[in-house]
Amino acid sequence: MAGEIPDLEAQVRTGTGKGAARQARRDGMVPGIVFGGDADPLPINIPFNKLLTMLRKGRFKATLFNMKVEGHDDVRVICRDVQRHVVKDLPTHVDFMRLKRTTKINLYINVEVEGEELSPGLKKGGVLTLVRPEVELVVTAADIPESITVDVSELEIGDSATIANVKLPAGAKPVIDRDFVIAQVSAPSGLASQDDEDEDEDVAADEVPTSEMGDAEASED
Repeated sequence: MAGEIPDLEAQVRTGTGKGAARQARRDGMVPGIVFGGDADPLPINIPFNKLLTMLRKGRFKATLFNMKVEGHDDVRVICRDVQRHVVKDLPTHVDFMRLKRTTKINLYINVEVEGEELSPGLKKGGVLTLVRPEVELVVTAADIPESITVDVSELEIGDSATIANVKLPAGAKPVIDRDFVIAQVSAPSGLASQDDEDEDEDVAADEVPTSEMGDAEASED
């Protein structure tokens, strides 16, 4: 299941509107809003440098945070939008949504692979391709998996493991409503090219005109 939920510290933003937002940016903060749940929207400020660092790590909009604001109870939130400067591409405003433990949300979950050392296809020199290094799932806020695992221990060359082969956490389901490939084992490039050449030779032999075959046989006589 999910690891420890990271804290995200913010400050209450006094005042609303463009004037207060501009002042926050001059003070080295990024204005934002926390909405949803059973509480009123809460204007906040987040230190610019801390927010930029988190954004550059990636997966910011797919991470559940424990937001800590002085004078308010901690609350679980997820980012729903980051507005950026049209030229500098730096954050200018950020929106967070409060989540209850039972709230259903869409998140991209990392895929881990197990059984590589047992795969007969890999033992024969096959190449493993992780087609989807992450999968979008519908999960509950209280039970967000840190990752899902795909088992490739029985894959031969040419075989694939699909989402149907993955044991998902309770309450989680894929956003895509059909089976799809997660990982596959393919032939090494050298073997694949040799197979193609053999097929070409077979086709070439089959395409020799009958009349020419007859002429060749006659000349041998």
